[in-house]
Order: sequence, then C-alpha cells, then structure tokens
Amino acid sequence: MFGYPAAFVNGKMAAGLHEVGLVLRLSAEDQKALLAKGGRPFEPMPGRVMGGFIVAPAVMADRPAELKRWLQRSYEYAGSLPAKKKKKK
Repeated sequence: MFGYPAAFVNGKMAAGLHEVGLVLRLSAEDQKALLAKGGRPFEPMPGRVMGGFIVAPAVMADRPAELKRWLQRSYEYAGSLPAKKKKKK
C-alpha cells in the first residue's frame, strides 16, 4: 500500500509498512490498547487519518514477541471482516 509492502487477508489490508512505521488494522478495542502503549493514528497524508489503522510504537521493533502478538491480532481482525468484493470490468 502506498508503495510499501503490505499483507492482506481476503482482500483487506491487515498490516503494512509506511515510511518508517508498521501500520496495523485493529478492532476498536485493540486500537485503544495500542494507542495506550505509544501507538499513533495512521495519517498517510497530513490531516487525513485512516480509520481502523494504528502505527505501532517504534520500540516494538525491539520486542519481537510483542510484535508477533500484535501482528496476529491484526491478521485475525482483518480476517474477520467481510471479504472484499471484486469489481466488475
């Protein structure tokens, strides 16, 4: 996404890189939890917050077990969303 690597589940972005951050798609509850741990809303352009996504705190790069748990939450949440419908040509 946005020219950076991303992971998708059923056509929905679950996680990806943007600039120097890891972006995670999370449930509302998990978004609040990650914000409390130092995450921040995903704002790919100034003033344009992308709802449902949180940028993981940079310190998580040094905590692989915690990073793995948050990635798992992201994949599970994206997988729980309805599959993206293909557009007709």
